[in-house]
Amino acid sequence: ALRAVRMNRKLVLQEDLMEAVEVIIAGKEKKDRILSEKEKRIVAYHEVGHALAAALQKNTDPVQKITIVPRTMGALGYTMQMPEEEKYLMSKDEMMEEIVTLLSGRAAEELIFNTKTTGASNDIERANELARSMIAQYGMSDEFGMAALESVQNRYLDGTPVSHCSDETKTKLDNAIVKLLKESYEKSMSLLRDNSEALNKISEFLINKETITGEEFMKILREIQNTETVSETESTKDDKENDAKNNSFEE
Repeated sequence: ALRAVRMNRKLVLQEDLMEAVEVIIAGKEKKDRILSEKEKRIVAYHEVGHALAAALQKNTDPVQKITIVPRTMGALGYTMQMPEEEKYLMSKDEMMEEIVTLLSGRAAEELIFNTKTTGASNDIERANELARSMIAQYGMSDEFGMAALESVQNRYLDGTPVSHCSDETKTKLDNAIVKLLKESYEKSMSLLRDNSEALNKISEFLINKETITGEEFMKILREIQNTETVSETESTKDDKENDAKNNSFEE
C-alpha cells in the first residue's frame, strides 16, 4: 500500500505485492552499490546457475525472477522461485534437487571462472542443513535408515538440534553428509556443463538487463533447447542417409 502511494496510484497492483515479498526476503534494492565488471559477471553466472538447475530438474519450484541488483540485506543478487501450489510436505527427491539447486551457484563459478567466492556461503549453509535433516531426522538415508539421530528442541525459539547418538555415529553422520553434498555438487557441475550454451547466453542477457523475469528466462532456455533438438534431428537424419549410402555401396 505504501509503495502504491509513493507511485501516485490509488490501487495496489500485483507488482506492489511482489516487491513487498522481495523486501522481506532480501531488503530494498540498493542501486548505489556499484559492482566491478568482474564481480557483476560472477554474480550473474552464479544466479543463472541456480535458475538453470531449478529449470532442468523435475521436482523444483518454477523460477519467478533473477536479479543481480544488490539488496540492503547484503545479497548481491538472488534467484526467486515460487511454488505453484501450497505444499506442506517435501519428498526425498524434492530435497535432493533443492540441494543440487543450492550448490549450482558455486558450480557455475567454478565451471566458468575456475574460482570459488564467498557469495555461496548462504547456499552452502542451507544445503548442509537440508542434508543433515534428511539423514539425521527424516530417515532418508540408506546407511542409517529410520534411526532418529537428532531432534529439534524449542522448535519455535532457537530450533537447536539435539544429538541422540554416540560420538562414533556422529562421525559417520558427518561423513554421510559430506558424501551427499559431494554427489549433489557433482550433479550440479554435470547439469551446467551439459547446458553451457544456455548458461552463457542467459548470463549475458542478465548482465545487460540486470533483472529478468521467469518468463524471459524460460523463453531463452526453450529457444536454445529447441535449436539443439533440431540440430540433433538433422544430425541423426544425416547419419541415417550416410548409413543407407554405405549399405548400398557394400551391397
